[in-house]
Amino acid sequence: MWGQIAAANSISDVFAMGGSPLVALNVVAFPLNCLPLDMLKKLMEGGASKVSESGAFLMGGHSVEDKEPKYGLCVFGEVDRSAMWRTTGAKADDVLVLTKPLGTGIAATAVKAEMAEPELADAAVKWMTKLNDLPRFMRAELRAAVSAATDVTGFGFAGHALDMLSSHTVDLKLDTASLPTLPGAADMSSMGLLPAGAYRNEKLYAPQMDGLDALAQEIKDFLFDPQTSGGLLLAAPADAADEIVRIARSRGFDETRVIGRFKAGTGRIACM
Repeated sequence: MWGQIAAANSISDVFAMGGSPLVALNVVAFPLNCLPLDMLKKLMEGGASKVSESGAFLMGGHSVEDKEPKYGLCVFGEVDRSAMWRTTGAKADDVLVLTKPLGTGIAATAVKAEMAEPELADAAVKWMTKLNDLPRFMRAELRAAVSAATDVTGFGFAGHALDMLSSHTVDLKLDTASLPTLPGAADMSSMGLLPAGAYRNEKLYAPQMDGLDALAQEIKDFLFDPQTSGGLLLAAPADAADEIVRIARSRGFDETRVIGRFKAGTGRIACM
């Protein structure tokens, strides 16, 4: 399972550029004297299955012995230079699409504390292991209509959304009521089951956000929760975004929705 999650997260970087992964290399650290080799075998098999699913080829890699198990991929891909998705470039009146629900950091924390309900744990694994391969199913003209894109990972929704605003030419009006979240994750956050990274993210990014004081605490928790293999954030004109949402839902991204709109500004998020 965790091999699949690490692989999905690594390959996502290529898809977040509107590209296609071609070649992947394993990067593995494993405590040979502490954990069974069968665990390493399952880890490698999980990663290989996701590489194959993405259409890329696994071409070896590198391994070292370490006290803590670690697994990831170095992924190489290609993208049409004229249609490359960049992190910045959103235009005023573009809308923002999110393709996966938030809350995987909260879910992982609850699982470690043995407090997660099966529904929450299963949903977290489902979304973390789902490849962000949406660009494969979009026609060239629709991919070209995307003004900016990124994926949501360790800096949380807030950090990655602010990264899209780093040109300081637009603001994001965020409809917090429309944010998709994992089932039961709000209950876990209300009990304080938050990863340490959520507090770091809030400290870093809250000063660039307006309207936080009016939000319920669990909504703020979702904004700063660090994600593993989170969804794509795509900025596009409203008509293109409608088509993106339809395609995404038809490909199993059934929580995809428009969650905000860009307007001329200075690089801030306004929480509505």
